[in-house]
Amino acid sequence: MVKAITDANFDTETNDGVVLVDFWATWCGPCRMQSPIIDELDEEIGDKVSFAKMDVDENPETPQKFGIMGIPTLLVKKDGEVVEKLVGYTPKERLEEILEQYTN
Repeated sequence: MVKAITDANFDTETNDGVVLVDFWATWCGPCRMQSPIIDELDEEIGDKVSFAKMDVDENPETPQKFGIMGIPTLLVKKDGEVVEKLVGYTPKERLEEILEQYTN
């Protein structure tokens, strides 16, 4: 299951292994298109990658720290380091390619 994370637990939840964080907001149309893809990937490869979502309206500190200006933005972290930053809607096939680089 995709975890909802906050400014308070961002570091502890994203510092181990490969983690994809979806930065979103309830009012964001493209975010609503991205969300089901994240859910599908979690079901398919959740044993290799951890998936998390952060509402940018409720948690402004972390998006600011990472310079997130537009949403959806997806951050891929590996062992605590940001290895990818994707701004805007990203198709499932592209996400699979990116995540495969860091899990094999």
